[in-house]
Amino acid sequence: MAEQILAEIGTDVENQFPTAAHLCSWAALVPGHNESAGKRKSSRSKKGNKYLRSALTEAAQSVRGSKNYLGALYRRTAGRKGKKKAAIVVAHAMLRIAYYLLTRKEMYVDLGEDYFDKQRQVSIVRHSVRRLENLGFNVTITEAS
Repeated sequence: MAEQILAEIGTDVENQFPTAAHLCSWAALVPGHNESAGKRKSSRSKKGNKYLRSALTEAAQSVRGSKNYLGALYRRTAGRKGKKKAAIVVAHAMLRIAYYLLTRKEMYVDLGEDYFDKQRQVSIVRHSVRRLENLGFNVTITEAS
């Protein structure tokens, strides 16, 4: 996958694409923007580099069962929007990660499978307590040491 990304975008990424958003737009891995009077309408995504797009979506579909950030992102999105849109979301994230790795010359550090749970920890606890109370339980929460 890394070879294919480098073959399509080259190594001089900073001069070709000023931001990661420009690169994702060039590869057609951005959501369509078809809105009128505040209503969002469905539309096809735009045409871009078909080789890079297809390779990234294939890689994104293969990551769905993995125990890392991208796998969690896929499962989280697929539950709300479906498998195909989740693959595009993960492919977009992969391309952004590749852009930042190439421009900053850093190693990839995975955020972890529980990244989204850590972000929403307070609301998850509140929601769980409310559900248990609606079922007729008295709930007291103390932090584990």
